[in-house]
Amino acid sequence: MKLFDIWDNKAGTEIFNPDFQWSVKKYHSILCSDFPDFLDEYIQLPFLQRLEGVGLLCGTDWTKLFHNRFYYSRLNHSVGTALITWNFTHSKKQSIASLLHDISTPAFSHVNDFRCGDALTQESTEDLNIKMINEYAPLKELLEKDGLNLQEINDYHKYPVADNKMPCLSADRLEYMFPSGASLTEEWTLSEIENEYSTIKVLKNEKGIDELGFTDLEAALEYTKKFCSTGLILQRNEDKLSMELLGKIISLAIKNGFLSEDDLYIMSEDEIIALFDEKAELNYDEEFSSLFETFRTMEKIIHSQEKVENCFCVNLNVKKRYINPLVKCGENAKRLSLVSKEGIDCIENFLSFNDTPFGCVPIKFRN
Repeated sequence: MKLFDIWDNKAGTEIFNPDFQWSVKKYHSILCSDFPDFLDEYIQLPFLQRLEGVGLLCGTDWTKLFHNRFYYSRLNHSVGTALITWNFTHSKKQSIASLLHDISTPAFSHVNDFRCGDALTQESTEDLNIKMINEYAPLKELLEKDGLNLQEINDYHKYPVADNKMPCLSADRLEYMFPSGASLTEEWTLSEIENEYSTIKVLKNEKGIDELGFTDLEAALEYTKKFCSTGLILQRNEDKLSMELLGKIISLAIKNGFLSEDDLYIMSEDEIIALFDEKAELNYDEEFSSLFETFRTMEKIIHSQEKVENCFCVNLNVKKRYINPLVKCGENAKRLSLVSKEGIDCIENFLSFNDTPFGCVPIKFRN
């Protein structure tokens, strides 16, 4: 199978494997076989438990345009990121910082970055993350008991194993792409994850800074291919249109007064979708009802050089998610692009990809 053949321009044409199975418990045990008990009390905090109702895949669980194999929550992702960080650092403060790194994520995740005009960086809620952590009293009580303070855990960006700049590999980046690829296209099975993960270690990068990397060139290349293949899905007009359309629907719901910005931090996604179903059925607002019906029922889109009449269309540049990981070479570590022609070709193919200028879907007007 060629690198980018796993996703057709028409959603729904992928081949499903009836034997494909996913277990969050099994997956998390791969990331860290020794679950750190101190995390339990933090995971139970209500402001973290809220993330169980927020999906990792940015609203694509709720449209027929995508066929996600399973639901994976932001809480699952947060725990997974903390487990990776603990596995490689055994640092309590770094692991807690990793656990809390998405605390400000609203319902439908990065859809709200699109609403804010931030499709390119998708970082519009990051400042809020630190504010929410600093102001949450129950968290402070747990930290005091563990001998930690807010400054040690309120910004995971300060810990390079937990987070770093693309195209480096971090716990956050490593974690979200495994379940994303597995859900979107069965890109990774649990056994494949286990094999690739076993070759990852903390290495020193070209700046002498700790960074996750691979001890095996073949594993690094295979992981990079799958990462870029999954990242390509997020570059296609299907994903852009889905997120832009849902963002427009949310904005219309807020404009019409039956949803508030605060509700995005209170209600789960399934509760919001149920509310939208009710309002659309009542035809509360014609534009809202038509766009929501379109979002829920669309199965394919039009790839076009220009806008198409009577369609909802997008023309956007979005964040490119890719990696150029470290590979251990003797006593040193080098970027995959410096030691593998196939690796650099994979990365360059990803970076040069452009979908058609417009992605459009016919608006399904309600009777």
